[in-house]
Amino acid sequence: MAHFAEISDGIVQRVIVVDNADCGGGEFPESEPIGQAFIASLGIHGEWKQTSYNANFRSVYAGIGHTWNGTDFVPPVIPEA
Repeated sequence: MAHFAEISDGIVQRVIVVDNADCGGGEFPESEPIGQAFIASLGIHGEWKQTSYNANFRSVYAGIGHTWNGTDFVPPVIPEA
């Protein structure tokens, strides 16, 4: 399964799962534009970036509230108590 993060104003809004077959069955980065086109074909618009559940690329697995810096996902800073 491939995972894609929706980015709005540089912040991850949600993460969805896309079947590998709908990403061309290939590996990142080749799979990303195919997966993006598949998501758009479903009528789900926006900016989507592929993320790795095992953090094999883009530093970390994207989660809601993470920042997209143009290259990697960055977790939010949690203030110390």
